[in-house]
Amino acid sequence: MGRTRHRGWLRPVTHAVAPSLRVVCFPHSGGSAASFAGWAALMPPDVELVAVQYPGRGDRFLEPLVDDVPAMAGHAAAELLRLPDRDQILFGHSLGAVVAYETALALRDTGAEPRALCASACLPPGRMKDPTIHLAPDDRFWETLCGLGGIEPGIAGNAELRELLLPALRSDLRAHTTYRPRPGARPLSCPVTCYHGAGDPLVDEAGLADWAAVTSGEFTLRVRPGGHFHLASDAGGLISDVLRQRSRPTG
Repeated sequence: MGRTRHRGWLRPVTHAVAPSLRVVCFPHSGGSAASFAGWAALMPPDVELVAVQYPGRGDRFLEPLVDDVPAMAGHAAAELLRLPDRDQILFGHSLGAVVAYETALALRDTGAEPRALCASACLPPGRMKDPTIHLAPDDRFWETLCGLGGIEPGIAGNAELRELLLPALRSDLRAHTTYRPRPGARPLSCPVTCYHGAGDPLVDEAGLADWAAVTSGEFTLRVRPGGHFHLASDAGGLISDVLRQRSRPTG
């Protein structure tokens, strides 16, 4: 059998003719670039929307999984640096929030810090409410994930699909739970906004203020309805708020 063809880490979701801003989205554990397909119709014509495709899902299903956050971020940053230079906002959900943060650091270190970082449904880097979640037996692991609302009911009850999805989910959650921020990392200077879904069982709201420590710039916490997958609640309002971050001053 021939070697698997690696397709790269970025997928265009919109094709803006003359973009003034790029929004880069990083999916949650088990998620794919397709998780942000619904955002395309809500983007202004001057915004280019790009989503990160982790190995082991979508058109990269046959590629080996990667369970290391800095490695994931390094690949994403390297590809972003090859794109035309423009203002960028990084948006990450759950696991994607820490991958986006590490990507922001990697871009900053090359002189290309993003315009803003948006972290959704995620405790500050290096923290996780249940660091053993990826070690649970299959049935309990699957039941826990389905209870969060991120797996469609038609998939939740399908044993074959479950077996296909479990390896990527475990790999992603292992990456998240074992991730530790680089020691002595210099803070970003861009504004950071944290989005929290009220009632999220994986994220204690009281701990989210510590995201402010990752930047010398402004920090904002937004609380929205919808729990861990609050993205499904008023996506248009969320996107509008994300886009407003480009006008905020850097530190």
